[in-house]
Amino acid sequence: METATSRLGEVKARIVATETETGRESGAVSLVAVSKTFDAEAIRPILDAGQRLFGENRVQEAEGKWPDLKAAFPDVELHLIGPLQSNKAANAVALFDVIETIDRDKIARAIAEEMKKQGRHPRLYVQVNIGSESQKAGIEPTEAVAFVERCRQTYDLRIEGLMCIPPIGENPGPYFALLHKLAREAGVEKLSMGMSADYETAIRFGATSVRVGSAIFGGR
Repeated sequence: METATSRLGEVKARIVATETETGRESGAVSLVAVSKTFDAEAIRPILDAGQRLFGENRVQEAEGKWPDLKAAFPDVELHLIGPLQSNKAANAVALFDVIETIDRDKIARAIAEEMKKQGRHPRLYVQVNIGSESQKAGIEPTEAVAFVERCRQTYDLRIEGLMCIPPIGENPGPYFALLHKLAREAGVEKLSMGMSADYETAIRFGATSVRVGSAIFGGR
């Protein structure tokens, strides 16, 4: 019977195989295990198996389980990969090590203020609404490069990467290619793209991290 731990091993093996196939350096792609909706009991076996990068969608949900887990596993790196409201900026800066969803000036300003106030400096990504979908968060692709520059100049934020979620049911390749192009234009090195259904494709288009949930933890 497959377990989350065995599925984790399979995902890691496929990442390594795709790195090799595409001529990328071994270890070039980080795996962020997406633990949203799963409780601490479900997450612990993955931690025990050595996984240390995790992603959560909601600040409040993460606050309910990760402080104790991080105390037990102090080398965990926790990523916020869901939309962020400005009234949760303080909580997000306090808990997360990486915030991947900076997508508008109000959030950039709130994060900058909290980082100064708390003396804590999570790493930051800009989320791009790569398919220009009205229901999705993210800055428009045409505005992304200018927004990254504004984050640097106006808010003194160091943006290290871009993140996206392609439209469901479409070939993700062109969207990943566009994010790669925008990252080069914006002068950022990291690309958070690819989920359970398309992470191998994302690696082929230059992803430096992939966000995999159901392929590890199973269906929600």
